[in-house]
Amino acid sequence: MNAQAVVVEQPQRLQLRELQLPEPGENDLVVDICWSGISTGTEKLLWSGRMPSFPGMGYPLVPGYESVGRVAQAGGSTNFTEGELVFVPGAACFGEVRGLFGGAASRVVVPALRALRIPETFGERGTLLALAATAYHAYSVPGVASPELIVGHGVLGRMIARLVVLAGGRPVVWETNPERRTGADGYEVIDPRDDTRSNYRSICDVSGDAAVLDQLIARTAPTGEIVLAGFYGDPLRFDFAPAFMREVRIRVAAQWRPTELLAVRDLADSGRLSLDGLITHRSTPGEAEAAYRIAFSDSTCLKMILDWRRSP
Repeated sequence: MNAQAVVVEQPQRLQLRELQLPEPGENDLVVDICWSGISTGTEKLLWSGRMPSFPGMGYPLVPGYESVGRVAQAGGSTNFTEGELVFVPGAACFGEVRGLFGGAASRVVVPALRALRIPETFGERGTLLALAATAYHAYSVPGVASPELIVGHGVLGRMIARLVVLAGGRPVVWETNPERRTGADGYEVIDPRDDTRSNYRSICDVSGDAAVLDQLIARTAPTGEIVLAGFYGDPLRFDFAPAFMREVRIRVAAQWRPTELLAVRDLADSGRLSLDGLITHRSTPGEAEAAYRIAFSDSTCLKMILDWRRSP
């Protein structure tokens, strides 16, 4: 079997290539991808060549961890059937071409345990489940306060804000780009220069800005917490004395867990968590190079989707 895949050959150079796939085993699924999303966090770092040392890192590679497709073939030891719509958080099935994260392809072979059934009503919006699970993980750790301030109003920031509102909170969101201050529902989005508050008990940063810590520490209440939920290409530094005086806690939110992916799928399926209004741009795999550049440079682009149903 072969697949068309987006391959980042080297920083800032990608193309659509045909790659050979392995024969699936009894515990595997063959999934024909319908849609894949482009991440403006980790994938931008991969594309730009600024990705820190990371397991599986290297070029050439197939990016993508936000894919939705249909089961084309199900191994005998799986409980899937052909035609089911599933979410796939990437794949490692491209031989010598690295799969980091391996979801931007027309077809993938994955262990059935990595696939998640999703409702037909989700369609392309199912690609947003990875970010929804990331948002859920960032603020839902037991004993952690719900964010009162969220920094950044991209897709991840909006997801966190929606989950906080769903839990009964009313967060403030900072956004420096005026074009991204729209779309709030149940919370306020403001320019940080217009905010005078300096006693936030819990701040969640999804900006990916490695230089933001001192600014956030100055806005934190004594014994407050800053959660780093973005992905940072540069080392993070901060002045010790202000953090010492406030006894600030700094926590890193890492990868979501399967239970969290299930949780957000069920929240979205019930209608409690909206996935609407987040996909703003769509493209074809044949126009992938332009699509990636738009996703990384156009501030009006919240989420770019590649439609693999229109693959060459």
